[in-house]
Parts: sequence; C-alpha cells; structure tokens
Amino acid sequence: MHPSKKTLAHALTTAIVTLASMATTPVFAQSGSPRIGSLVEGMYPALLAIYQDIHAHPELPFQETRTAAKLAAEMRGIGFTVTEKVGGTGVVAIYQNGAGPTVLVRTELDALPMEEKTGLPYASKVKTDWNGRETFVAHSCGHDLHMASWIGTARTLVALKDQWKGTLMFIGQPAEEAGAGAKAMLADGLFTRFPKPDVAFALHADPMPHGVVGYRVGATTSSADSLDITFKGRGGHGSAPHKSIDPIMMAARFVTDVQSVVSREKDPSEFGVVTIGSIQSGSAGNIIPDSAQLRGTIRSYKPDVREKMLDGIQRTAQASAAMAGAPEPLISVKDGGSAIVNDEAVVLRTAAALKAQLVTSKVIEVPPITASEDFSEYGKAGVPSMFFFVGVSDPKAVAESSKPGGKPVAFNHSPFFAPFPQSIKTGVEAMTTAVLSAMNK
Repeated sequence: MHPSKKTLAHALTTAIVTLASMATTPVFAQSGSPRIGSLVEGMYPALLAIYQDIHAHPELPFQETRTAAKLAAEMRGIGFTVTEKVGGTGVVAIYQNGAGPTVLVRTELDALPMEEKTGLPYASKVKTDWNGRETFVAHSCGHDLHMASWIGTARTLVALKDQWKGTLMFIGQPAEEAGAGAKAMLADGLFTRFPKPDVAFALHADPMPHGVVGYRVGATTSSADSLDITFKGRGGHGSAPHKSIDPIMMAARFVTDVQSVVSREKDPSEFGVVTIGSIQSGSAGNIIPDSAQLRGTIRSYKPDVREKMLDGIQRTAQASAAMAGAPEPLISVKDGGSAIVNDEAVVLRTAAALKAQLVTSKVIEVPPITASEDFSEYGKAGVPSMFFFVGVSDPKAVAESSKPGGKPVAFNHSPFFAPFPQSIKTGVEAMTTAVLSAMNK
C-alpha cells in the first residue's frame, strides 16, 4: 500500500490470539477441492524461489522493468498471452478457456524507498536514485508475496481448466505505492484494449497469523488525499520578530488547530484523520524565514466526511495566515485514491467458497482499515470488486506479542517486515478459490 497509509493493523487482537493457537497449515474442508491443496503444495518450492528472487531485487514505482519482465516470462510459460508496458511498466496476461465470465486478478509490482533490516539471507541490498537522492529499496509491504501468489494462482487455474470456463485477466500493476499505477493502466486502455472484466480480485498481506483470510463487505480501505500548504511570511532577524511575519508560527498554529476539524466538526462516529507529517522551513535558529511548507494526508471512508475535512482544512489555514496579517496560504490537495468499496454479492459468494475450501474459523470478517489502495480505481470504473487480506505472520510470534513485554509483530512498511513464506500457499489457495467462485457462480 502506498506511503502514508500504511499500517494494516486490524482491531482483531482477541481473534488473532485465538487463531494463532491453531495449526499453521490450512486444512481443507470436505466440501472444498483437495486438488487445489495438492497442486499448491507441489509448486510451492518454485514459488518460494520466485518470491525470494523478487524480494532481493525490488524496484520503485514506474521503475519495475526487471520485475515486469520476470512476471511476463512466467505467464507466457504458463500459456497466457502477455502484453507489456501497459501504463508504463504494467503487464496484462490473458488466458481464454471458452465462453464465460472475465475475471481480473491484480498484483502490484513496486517496492518502497526504504532500507530493509530483516537480516534474511535474501534481504534486499538494492540502492537507487529517488527524487534526486540515493535510497535503499525494499519490499516491505508484501508485494513480492502478492506476485508469487499471483503466479501460483495462474498456474493452479490453468491446471484446473476443466473446472471452469471463461477468461482470466491477470494484471501486474505498477506504482501502487505512489497511488498512480491503476490510473495509468486504465488511461492506457486497460478496459478498451482488453476485455472489461465482470469481477476483479486483489489480496494483500496482513500481519494476522499465517493461514487466516480476512474479508469485508462495503468500505474496506480509506480514501487518501495529499495535502500541501505553503504559508508565506516576511523574513527577518530572530532578535526582532516584530519586524517580520513568522510563517513557522502560522504553521504551528495550523497543525494544532486543524485537529479541531476532526474532533469538533466531523461526526465522531465517522472515521476521518488529518495528519501533518512534514514541516520544512528555515535555515538557522536566528533567522525568521519567509515561508513554511507543510505536507500531510487526509483519510476517510465516506465522501461527505472527506468534504467536511477539506473545507475545515482550508478555513483553518486561511485563518492562521489572517491572524498573522500574512498573505493567503497556497493550499494544494491531490486525490491519492478513493476508498475501496467491496461489492456485497461478490464478497458473500466468495466468502462462502473460502469457508468451504479452508477451515471456516480461519476465514473471518474484519473491520475496515485506515490505509489506502488504488485498487479502488477498478471499482470506480464499474467492475464489481473484492479486496481481501491474507495473514502472513508466524502464529507463534503473534501469540507471543500479546503477552506482557512481548515483542511486537512487524507490520507493513516496517524495516523488519518479513512475511512467513508459507503464506504464499494461503494466497494461492484463497485467490484460486475466489476466481473459481466467480467463474462458476
């Protein structure tokens, strides 16, 4: 998931601890398909090798040339017709198997500009230029696990092609972390150059215990807006503040006062967050600068809550400047993605299939998360969609983390985030089951 939206921590502590005491390998119910499990078990060593290779060679948004080429080669080997460079570095792989629904399965290609500190033998040591500065690069959000599961799902579905009819549309999407990849692929004709899908699926690694699958009807992630405000003052000497207009004072006032929009103007029963994560101003302690720039993020589930906060942010910023006798601030808000709203019919049908395939108690309904995801763009384009979660933490580690003084489990975007590799199996089993439920509805 893209930067500033990151933690996928669900309010599931009690449920997670209970689930952590279960076996670490998914068990198949009598009504499920044992063929899926046996196929996945047989291909797991190859998928693990793919996962470790991608993990060790991460690439940043719209730079995923090696990653895209690897996925394209894998899909051609399975028998898909592959188109590369869709929306920049995106991959579209099509497999036709008679008349039937078209089902889209998305994976992300990109990694994060951060250093990995897991100590794994296949840990990333990659460095590259990003926004004019050298940075480490790491798959610390789970996209590498998503890609391995995506390839495994394609292999499994082709092996089971006697059980379904229709068209598979597997896409490797760039720049999810930048919130721009889905829009880029759609703008490059994803649903005009290729069949428009009848349903779309995506999964995401979550720090729940390995073997657990989480789903939700309706709003599942938040919307994300990027906020950029520049307060304009008048520079001067730190010993004579009365001869200047201090933009740092304006910025400080705004950071405090804008929280009243969240606590006093927004309905307290509705989710909404305004976070200022960056303030840049000045060069020395005895110089009052002439400007201060703030950057932040705005999160919500509902459009009316979003509009309420945007209005409050603008009024608060203007008031902070007016109180200082300063010019109006420059305010820029960029839409970073809408909330994912899972289709009810798709979710209920898929959840029933997952419970039939996996142990029912390991397929759980989860609350919405405050992170954001550009998978929402496919739903906005008119495709009924489902975004679900796959637990990737060692169950024993999760159980230990709940004890007094226990070591916390590393979450997405942590430099110590290291998914339990066997979670790939759960990802393949769950996504294969989801696709089959859509094909055979």
